[in-house]
Amino acid sequence: MLASRWAADSVLRDGSTKAGRRCRAARSPTRYNYRVSYLLAVTAAFVNALTSVLQRIGVESAPSSAAMRLSLMAHAVRRKIWLVGFGLMLVVFALQATALRLGQLSVVQPVITTELLFLLLILAVWFRYHLGWREWAGSVAIVAGLGGFFLAAHPSGGNLSPDNRQWFVASALLIVAIAAFILGGLRGPRWWRAASFGTATAVTAAFSAALTKSTTIFVSRGWGHVFTHAQPYLLVVTGLGTVFLIQNALHAGPITASRTTMVTVNPLVSILIGINLFGDRLRGGLLRTVMECIALAVLVIGAVVLAQTKLVVGEIGADGAGELLATARQRGSQPVVIIPEADIAPEL
Repeated sequence: MLASRWAADSVLRDGSTKAGRRCRAARSPTRYNYRVSYLLAVTAAFVNALTSVLQRIGVESAPSSAAMRLSLMAHAVRRKIWLVGFGLMLVVFALQATALRLGQLSVVQPVITTELLFLLLILAVWFRYHLGWREWAGSVAIVAGLGGFFLAAHPSGGNLSPDNRQWFVASALLIVAIAAFILGGLRGPRWWRAASFGTATAVTAAFSAALTKSTTIFVSRGWGHVFTHAQPYLLVVTGLGTVFLIQNALHAGPITASRTTMVTVNPLVSILIGINLFGDRLRGGLLRTVMECIALAVLVIGAVVLAQTKLVVGEIGADGAGELLATARQRGSQPVVIIPEADIAPEL
């Protein structure tokens, strides 16, 4: 009788058993994991914004001839503030890797775009930069556009493990794109060079995120699987490449120009990688597709608005001091003389 009563109590109203439900819960990702991945991604975004500021201060005094040279890194490692930023960069990697282990590539990377809002907040509160409606409107539009795309697309899946052929094709395409943006950043005005290097950094960082997710999959199967695959070794290369490129992006021009392209291009590339490599799925249908297109249009408009602000183009005086963060607090609310671009002598 007790056995029959136990069996009856174990059967739930929907016909399933408590044991079966517990097994399904153990096999499927939990909401707790997704919430933790969101929290870790937002935390990584804040720490990454702080890292960008510290590393920008560390390299902004380097000569312009140091661009794309190891002498730039030699200059950086001699600055204590840059080393602090590098330490925080390792913290960002740990936060991002854990978030990718618990969540999806198409989910974690868009959340990290909130970094731009944290960056503007730091510039306004600590460095006393004046933020007008264009800065705030552009930043909010960028984040809202990416967030709206994420909400409409509702990525799912993402549990596939790409084969060697898929990794080879994806790696070749990404490397070509990175090289093209690096070449584009060698010429042009300061804001254009910073944006081009920022885009190259974003593509490299998205590549690194994909390799990180793949490596965490190998770790979950046992450490013996990690060192028998090429992805962990490629992760070391792309990780070092990201560090090198981000220093050039921060050194090339205004910090907001480089960070804008980094935080917008990175999640878009990550979404494409997630769909083609890890099997991330986006919602279809006419209404969903229209909503996704509108969200992307808001993203582009936000980027254009932000690209026309003084923080992006650079409040450049005769010596370019308006871009320097190290002396921003000392300048405080002192007016900065804006010289028309036509009156600025070209850099030799």
